[in-house]
Amino acid sequence: MTTGTETRPPSRRSTKRPILLGVLVVAVLLIAFLVWLAVEAVSAKSNLETTRDAANASKNELLDGDVAGAQSAASEAIDSADKAHDAASSLPFTVAAAIPFLGSPLATVVDITDVVQGLAVDVLEPASRASASISPNSIIEGGGRVNLQALTDAEPVLQSTSAAAQALYAQAQAIDAPAYLGVVDDARVQLENQTHDLSGLLTSTYQASRIVPAMMGADGPRSYFLAFQTNAEARGTGGLLGGFGILRADNGTARVDTLGSNSDLDFAKQPIDLGPEYTALWAPRNTTVDFRNSNASPNFPYAGQIWTSMWTEQTGEPLDGAIATDPIALSYILDATGPVTLADGEVISGDNVVEVTLSTAYSRFGDDQIARKAYLQEISQAVVTKMTTGKAPTRKLLDAVGRAGSEGRISVWSADPAAQEVLASTKIGHTLPDDPAPYANVIVNNAGGNKLDYYLTRDITYTAETCAGPTRKSTVTATLTNTVDPNGLTTYVASTFQPGVPYGTNESIAYLYGTQGAKITSMTVDGVSAFSVQKGTELGRPVQAAYVTVPPGESSTVTWELEEPSVPGAAVVPAQPLVDEPSITVDVPEC
Repeated sequence: MTTGTETRPPSRRSTKRPILLGVLVVAVLLIAFLVWLAVEAVSAKSNLETTRDAANASKNELLDGDVAGAQSAASEAIDSADKAHDAASSLPFTVAAAIPFLGSPLATVVDITDVVQGLAVDVLEPASRASASISPNSIIEGGGRVNLQALTDAEPVLQSTSAAAQALYAQAQAIDAPAYLGVVDDARVQLENQTHDLSGLLTSTYQASRIVPAMMGADGPRSYFLAFQTNAEARGTGGLLGGFGILRADNGTARVDTLGSNSDLDFAKQPIDLGPEYTALWAPRNTTVDFRNSNASPNFPYAGQIWTSMWTEQTGEPLDGAIATDPIALSYILDATGPVTLADGEVISGDNVVEVTLSTAYSRFGDDQIARKAYLQEISQAVVTKMTTGKAPTRKLLDAVGRAGSEGRISVWSADPAAQEVLASTKIGHTLPDDPAPYANVIVNNAGGNKLDYYLTRDITYTAETCAGPTRKSTVTATLTNTVDPNGLTTYVASTFQPGVPYGTNESIAYLYGTQGAKITSMTVDGVSAFSVQKGTELGRPVQAAYVTVPPGESSTVTWELEEPSVPGAAVVPAQPLVDEPSITVDVPEC
């Protein structure tokens, strides 16, 4: 029986409508989400770039002494950092960043904005507020006088900002590289470099605020042995002690008197005791009694103690420490201060001071060593006077001193244990580090009594196996090349001690200072097993040395094989501050 009506199944068109509508809604929402995400991403990128530029501007304005400019740039950095952080904290950013792999670049950006905001709020803001006290123009007054009170007043804010910068640098290092999108990884690397540089600057300034007031005579006059090292004849800390002065500091003002050449120093009659380990390694070289070998070790505190003890024995005057520099450092300083003019009208500048002092002075004066040393003393006196009484551009001079210190061309040792503890942790302390990390320090000491290291170039390589066990094998090689053309050079520059050795041959003792706890298992020179000229330990590090002769235009390679502990930390390969810039290659997997 029928009712007269029929029930028809829904048409395909009617069933598709809700599905299409749902798909359309999802698509619209997805597009809206992507547009929202794109807007926030563009905002984050733009504000991160603004923050980076403003932060750099704030740092530079501060170093240039523009307090108002530093504060304005810091304010801009804080504002843009907050906007970048807000964008990276938005809903679409948070959701997208949580997607495995696809969200990897966004997750990296989130971490970047966290560091950038911390940099702006915890470092730039307090530093800019205190900029009137910590700017170089406030700390260094006319004539080179250091405002010790300003430096002391700046210590608290320098302590807090340097600690914050160090923590942010560690946080930046921990940011994971994105799975793709190189532009984000570039930003990550730039941030790591920026926080590293800022952390180093603030830490160095904080350390200075802790020790400079006392060392510059805030509590009474201080006196220091000032050594001028001659890199043309290599020694562990740089070069032979060629000349010296006594630097006097009192209430922030420094002056140098008693300039003399090395021949004005007597051999010590009562050598100081630097411990059994040092004595076992260095006693055969008479380092504690003979100024010519006094800085054979690369550990500058030893040289400082030896020099001050020699002066005290000779004059009866106790000294408060020692400072060393070299002609390359003087070239940086003269680039900042401008040239000096000697009594005869000769101009000494950053462009010619290295060549003049380490090369042409020898040919100019020939065998007249008294006249040559007097000439070098005149140059030293002119540069020191320029530094201590002139009106050099503060930023340039600070950059020059900082560069020289970072290269080991300015070294400082203090007889005050508290100050020395701080110095030992810095580049200018020039110490062998008390650190178990992988380490290879190749040191050259001139063995020919000549000035041929002006023509020496070095190529150093440090390789090691993977960290499969408690120890691993490693190899250190040092290739020494003698680039000299001996024709026309005086015997004082190019002669040798060994009979039969070609004129102009570079004779050196090449040392390796290895990782703490390592064992040097073999040493060869040009592939042939070599006799150990010296062997022992220094401050817990194995030391082994070979005698190397390199005729003009030739090279020689020393190879050390080691068994060293598989310890954490990045490999460290210091560069002994000679005339050349050595080529250094490191292939040491980090454990």
